[in-house]
Amino acid sequence: MKIRFSKAKLTNIPAMQELVRPEVESGVILERNSDEVATNIRSYTLAYIGDELVGFTALHIHTIELAEVRSLIVKDGFRGQKIGEQLVKCALEEGMDLGIKRVLSLTYKQSFFERIGFVEIPKESLPEHKIWADCIKCKHFPICNEVSLIKEL
Repeated sequence: MKIRFSKAKLTNIPAMQELVRPEVESGVILERNSDEVATNIRSYTLAYIGDELVGFTALHIHTIELAEVRSLIVKDGFRGQKIGEQLVKCALEEGMDLGIKRVLSLTYKQSFFERIGFVEIPKESLPEHKIWADCIKCKHFPICNEVSLIKEL
C-alpha cells in the first residue's frame, strides 16, 4: 500500500468536506465551510492511496513561533495504518521548514499525539485568539473534553 502525500488544491475541497462530514456531525472535528477551507487551502496536506483521498490535516499558523495541527482525518477502513501519524509528521516537517518552534493540538485522541511526542499542557496556556476564533464555534463549547497538547520542534 503506497501512500502519496500532496498539498491540497481548491478542486479538492468537495472531497475533503465529504470525507470529514461524519466527524463534523459527531462534533469530533470543527466544521469549516468551503470559504474557510479555501482561504486556508495552503495549510492542508492530503493523503491518497491510488486516486482515493484517505485523509488530510492542516498546519495552521498562529504566531511566528506557534502552529497547530488541526482537522486531522483518516477515512474509515484506512485507520490503524499509520496514515494519520504520517500526515502529522508531514505537518511537523512543514512547521520546521517554516521556523515554527512549537506545534499545538486540541484533540480527543490524546494517546495518538503522545505517541508522536506531544505532551499535555493546561488549556489555560492556549493563545486567547485560538479559544475565541475556533472554540466558540464548537457545538461542545464551553464544556469541552478535548485535551491540549504541544510538541517542541
